[in-house]
Amino acid sequence: MSEKKIHKVRFEPVGVEMECEEGEWVLDAAFRQGIAVAHGCREGRCSSCKCVLLEGDAQVQDYSTFALPDYERDAGHVLLCRTYAFSDLTVELLNYDEDLMRRSIAVRDFPGELVAVSELTHDIRLLEVRLAEPMKFWAGQYVELTVPEAGVTRSYSMASTQSSPDTLRFIIRKYPQGAFSSLVDARLRPGTAVSLKGPFGGCFRREARPGPMLLVGGGSGMAPLWSILQDHIESGEQRPIRFFYGARSRQDLFFLEEFAAVAARLTDFEFIPVLSQAAPGDGWTGETGFVHEALQRVMAERPLPGQADAYVCGPPPMVDAVLPALQRLGVAAEHTHVDKFVQAGAALSLAH
Repeated sequence: MSEKKIHKVRFEPVGVEMECEEGEWVLDAAFRQGIAVAHGCREGRCSSCKCVLLEGDAQVQDYSTFALPDYERDAGHVLLCRTYAFSDLTVELLNYDEDLMRRSIAVRDFPGELVAVSELTHDIRLLEVRLAEPMKFWAGQYVELTVPEAGVTRSYSMASTQSSPDTLRFIIRKYPQGAFSSLVDARLRPGTAVSLKGPFGGCFRREARPGPMLLVGGGSGMAPLWSILQDHIESGEQRPIRFFYGARSRQDLFFLEEFAAVAARLTDFEFIPVLSQAAPGDGWTGETGFVHEALQRVMAERPLPGQADAYVCGPPPMVDAVLPALQRLGVAAEHTHVDKFVQAGAALSLAH
């Protein structure tokens, strides 16, 4: 059997070099070697890993034309998560975070087992997984979670912190006819074998920052934000925090007692749930409408001093609506960290 060809990939303007095997996605090669370049969905759908190929022979396959339009591809743009190298490459990073690259963690596989499944709402579950060995990760990152007996793999963010590196929690939303969703209540039981691969993601807590922190999410986007919030508490840092969470109705809210405990512990914290479809019987007196509308309204009425750091996690439509609102509020793009939750199997135009 012939050995796989190895090519050198150089990332500019940071001057970082690595090796990449033929037949291996360039982004996967970076993960394997602990080089954290900007990325998001890792499926060619979100454009977070878009770069410019300066030199070399590469091919981009199986990607969404929404993430990489033909005119950008023709101009030399590539998506690292869907790029194969056929020679040495020089790539210009369009989005890079020096803090992210400095804090890179090599991606590894971790065997484990399911410890518990509990109900948070009618369609959201809390899963607890115990690993055979601790996993290092930053608060806000995610992993690929696999149930080997079912042959199903999905990406989920941790809802826990490094205070329990061998016991991880995940907040999972059930979707109709979802391959993983169908397992949650029917087949997942304590003792079920699982495996994790990670960590992934650049939407993690930036430490020792002086300004306020804005956390904005919806649905299972609670998971990374809860991890970031708990990590902040454990660090002992004190800064103003506003946590906006969008839900449909009162029955879609959870962790309310936990948020009350957080508010009692921190000096300047406010949890602001926003209901888009508040029912008359809810007796709801809080914020209504969409979460981006409430974010802009509340922060304009009660602004916080200093340069804010924003963390936005949830479905793409919510994220896409929140980002302009943050810009209007004066939150700098370099202080805005995003994790878009793309549903597996979502219908997209793919290029082959």
